[in-house]
Amino acid sequence: MPALVFDCDGVLADTERYGHLPAFNQTFQEFGLPVRWSDSDYAEKVKVGGGKERMKTLLTPGFIAATGLPSDPEALDEQVARWHRRKTEIYTGIIASGDIPARPGVRRIGAEAAAAGWTLAVASTSAEPSVRSVLELAMGPELAARFSVFAGDIVPRKKPAPDIYEYAVDQLGLDPADAVVIEDSRNGLLSALGAGLGCAVTTSAYTGLEDFTGAWLVVSSLGDPPPEEVTTEVLSDPFGSHPRPFVRLADLESLLAAAGAK
Repeated sequence: MPALVFDCDGVLADTERYGHLPAFNQTFQEFGLPVRWSDSDYAEKVKVGGGKERMKTLLTPGFIAATGLPSDPEALDEQVARWHRRKTEIYTGIIASGDIPARPGVRRIGAEAAAAGWTLAVASTSAEPSVRSVLELAMGPELAARFSVFAGDIVPRKKPAPDIYEYAVDQLGLDPADAVVIEDSRNGLLSALGAGLGCAVTTSAYTGLEDFTGAWLVVSSLGDPPPEEVTTEVLSDPFGSHPRPFVRLADLESLLAAAGAK
C-alpha cells in the first residue's frame, strides 16, 4: 500500500509561531538569558533545522563571555541540552492547552488514508515528545495511534539532510516510489527529495516565499469542505493534479501515479 508521511511543525499545526517561538522566549527568560526572539528573528531561525541547533546560533564568543557560559564544548552542549529540555516542557504544555488548532485538512486526509489502508507516519527532527503532542492534537488520539513517529535525535543530521526520511523509509520497509511526503518548508522538501521521496508542500506562517522547486504540488493549505470551508489556493501544480476546492487523498494518489509515469 502507499505511504503518507507528514512533517510536524507547520504541517500538522502552525506550531512554529504560536508554540515554539513563545517556548523559546520563555526558556530564555527562565534561564536569565538576555535574548528575546521577535517574529522576524524567528523567521530566520526556522531555517535552521532542530531546536538545539537554533539555540546554538546564540553561542558567539561574545555571548558566551557576557553570560558566563562555559567555554568547554562538552559543558556547553550540556547547558544547551538543559535549555532544550525545559523548552520542550513549555512547548508541550502550550500544545496540551489546545489553543493551537490543527491546520486545515490534515485530520481529514489522515483519516482517509487510514481508511484506505495507507501506511501513516510523521518524520520530524523536533523532539519526540513535542511531535507526539502535536500529532495527537491534530489527529485525535485514536487516529494518532495509527502513525509511526520518527523524531528527534535518532539521526545524526537534521533537515535539509535526508537522514530522517531515509530512516523512516528503512524502518517502515517502504519503496520510496510508493510514498508521498507532506512538508511546509524548503528544508523539509530538500530532505524528502534527498531520500528519493516525492513531496507535496502546504506553505505555513514562515515559508510562503521559499523556493519549492521539485515539489509535486504547492498549496496554501490542504483545505477543508464545509462547515470549515477552507479553500485550497494552488501555488504550483507541475503534474496538473488540479486539487479543487481542497486537496483529497485521490489527488495524492494521482501525484504518485503521475510521478511513476514520468
